[in-house]
Amino acid sequence: DANGILNVSAQDKSTGKHNKITITNDKGRLSKDEIERMVNEAERYKAEDEAQKDRIGAKNSLESYAFNMKQTLEDEKLKDKISADDRKKIEEKCDEVIRWLDSNQTAEKDEFEHQQKELESVCNPIITKMYQAAGGAPGGMPGGMPGGGAHSGGAGGPTIEEVD
Repeated sequence: DANGILNVSAQDKSTGKHNKITITNDKGRLSKDEIERMVNEAERYKAEDEAQKDRIGAKNSLESYAFNMKQTLEDEKLKDKISADDRKKIEEKCDEVIRWLDSNQTAEKDEFEHQQKELESVCNPIITKMYQAAGGAPGGMPGGMPGGGAHSGGAGGPTIEEVD
């Protein structure tokens, strides 16, 4: 920009702490070509950072969904509303996905989303059936599915929230 070559800011979301740094070319140490190269690199890394953020969001969404489904099965209020066969299907698929996650931490976003869709294809019909048998979805959850809150991974599906 007009005041410097590069402005960088970072914020720790947990503490709210904010830092900012401006890199300048006060003594003419860098040529225009070097400055242009650095700006281009910054833009390229920005795109890579965004892709990494999306990938991690998809991974976190899948991991959260799998663990929340397992937690749903352990809920005392819901335990007797799910048949043993359905419970076993969900537990086995969740365990399979968790094992896959443990051995594929560096998978691509599409792979995480594919795993989540597979898990949802097993869990959603069972959970829907459970809520229909119980007289509807508690708390006005859309489609009788657990969760439906904010989603941080594009088309990866709903995240699960524990609701009393």
